[in-house]
Amino acid sequence: MRRRTRIPAAPLPQRAGVDPVRLRLPADPDGAWPTVRDHLLARYAGAIGAGRVDAMVAEGRFVGADGVPVGAEERYEPGRYVWFHRDFPAEERVPFEVGIVYRDERIVVADKPHFLATTPRGRHVTETALARLRRELGLPQLQPAHRLDRLTAGLALFVVRPEDRGAYQSVFRDRRVRKEYEAVAAYEPSLALPVTVRSRIVKERGVLAAREVPGEPNSESRIELVEHRGGLGRYRLVPATGQTHQLRVHMARLGVPILHDPLYPVVREDGPEDFGRPLQLLARALEFTDPVSGVPVRFVSRLRLSGLG
Repeated sequence: MRRRTRIPAAPLPQRAGVDPVRLRLPADPDGAWPTVRDHLLARYAGAIGAGRVDAMVAEGRFVGADGVPVGAEERYEPGRYVWFHRDFPAEERVPFEVGIVYRDERIVVADKPHFLATTPRGRHVTETALARLRRELGLPQLQPAHRLDRLTAGLALFVVRPEDRGAYQSVFRDRRVRKEYEAVAAYEPSLALPVTVRSRIVKERGVLAAREVPGEPNSESRIELVEHRGGLGRYRLVPATGQTHQLRVHMARLGVPILHDPLYPVVREDGPEDFGRPLQLLARALEFTDPVSGVPVRFVSRLRLSGLG
């Protein structure tokens, strides 16, 4: 059996709650990269420009496992690890705080507000729930057990200790957690509820909206009406699967798209965030047996949707 190479500890500290990028230099059978700089240019020049890559090398931003900056003419060695911090994009602060629903030595259950990404990705890096919680709670090793869509508010579970992360991730991966959501959408009296919606959903990379296609269902959601008034309804949504945008797709399919949804049923033009019109979708409850303690737990969000008043 081939033994896995042990990954060295990061030689760079976090910046603003964000880990440094780790890069393992790949094999170079054609000898295209005589120096580490040659590979960095080939890998990143298209994204940030050759001049910026060279500037980062000159500033000592790329370092090896020993923390020593990589020199511009340093020989390329396949399998070597290199770390660096990317330039953070300019980000508008999401004007809502991350609430703490529960915290112990193993987990943090947070109330993530609308518009805040769970983890750093793309143009959302420091303005994420993970980065904020690491800074505010002084927990640099905090990691997510799962992800919650950026526009959705509500419960997100984070793991304090690296050795526990796999156990909590497996609860979500193996669907051993019961998730309950709440949504506000138009009230349609002719819609027979409760109903279980099943369909095949695909989400293509680079395309904002997911879509339903013919084929074996890979998504299932139970949708119930809780109350209605003034032409709007409050719905309880219980997903049995976790496809991207599943609840939003299924609500739109029923003819009652979630209030303020910028993608379903019609993709709106991209523009500045309207913090006064959040998507009316809330991850309201998480229920599972704690994989470490063996104790059944249930957490309920303290947030409230504003759409129904």
